[in-house]
Formats: sequence, C-alpha cells, structure tokens
Amino acid sequence: MRAVPVSGRDLLTRLGPDAARWALLRPAGHDLPDLDPAHLLSQREDNALFRVQYAHARTRALMRNASQLGIIPQPQPQPQPHDAPAEPGAYRHPAEAALLALLADYPRTLEAAARHRAPDRLARQLVALADGFFRFHDACPALPSGESGESGESGERKPSAVHRSRLALADAAGAVLAGGLHLLGISAPDHL
Repeated sequence: MRAVPVSGRDLLTRLGPDAARWALLRPAGHDLPDLDPAHLLSQREDNALFRVQYAHARTRALMRNASQLGIIPQPQPQPQPHDAPAEPGAYRHPAEAALLALLADYPRTLEAAARHRAPDRLARQLVALADGFFRFHDACPALPSGESGESGESGERKPSAVHRSRLALADAAGAVLAGGLHLLGISAPDHL
C-alpha cells in the first residue's frame, strides 16, 4: 500500500464517497490511485466507474420497460451440440456468449479478490462486465421494436423467447454489477 497524498476527509469532500472508494480500490496495490476529480466525476465513457454504474442503470431501465410491456424475463437453455436443434431463444450470438462467460467467471474472480485481499480484481471484473453488457446491449436487442414485419396491434413486434432470454441475461448482469458495487461500498443507482 502506498500513502495517498491527500487526507481522507479532503478526498471525500472533493470526490464523494463512491468516486473516492473507486479511486482507492480500483488500482492494484502497487499502483498510485487516480485522484483527479475531473476524471473520476465525469459522466463519460472514459470514466470506468461511470460505465459500471451506467451499465447497472441500463439493466434496470430494461427491466422497467419490459415490465411496462408485460414481458417476463425467462432464461433459455444453452445451445445443444450441432446435431440437436437449438432451443428458441438460446444464447447463440457472440455478444451473448461473451456476457455469459463474464458472468460465469465472476464467482472465481470474487473468490480470488477475497483470498488475495485485492479489491482491484473485483473492480476490473466489473468494468469488463459493464463493457460486455454494452456490447450485448448494442448487438442483441432485449426488447421488441417496430422495425420488423411481424406486428401486433400497436405496430410493435411481439416479444419472443429471444427477448425474454436476453432480458434474463441483462437482469443477471445487473444483479452481478449491483452486488459487486455493493461489496466495494459503492452505490448502484437505478437511474443516471
């Protein structure tokens, strides 16, 4: 551990509790923390804490919108071997598979972070998970849109098994992001 060139009170005053904790917990023990308020408090893509909190907020927004549309998340089984027909809604897209892999790796990362007393490992996993969620979010719509020829009375596509399974994956990502932030003592806002 290296001494931080500012008092804890000054750090909390300048950054607030979330950014201060992130600044001190994200770098590895041998690295100096980035204490620049302009970077840590910006709501931009280059701020890792913002990306993690925003990813969580997006998952919550998806769940709110799904609830308003009456769509219930429902996970689907993994694709079967090539000789078996794939289940409808099974996670076949590369962005879905990548997000699933990050979620599956979370318990191992969490255990290693605890064993080595290295919260930076958890913080890096949360950043990777947030980035994986955004790739998934951009490539795999979790809610139906009106762009297809299949339309209901309102002009929007009806929800399918794919939508329900993608919502379940987004919900799982949100739960892991919230849990990881909570373990670091950082808030996981539902709205940003």
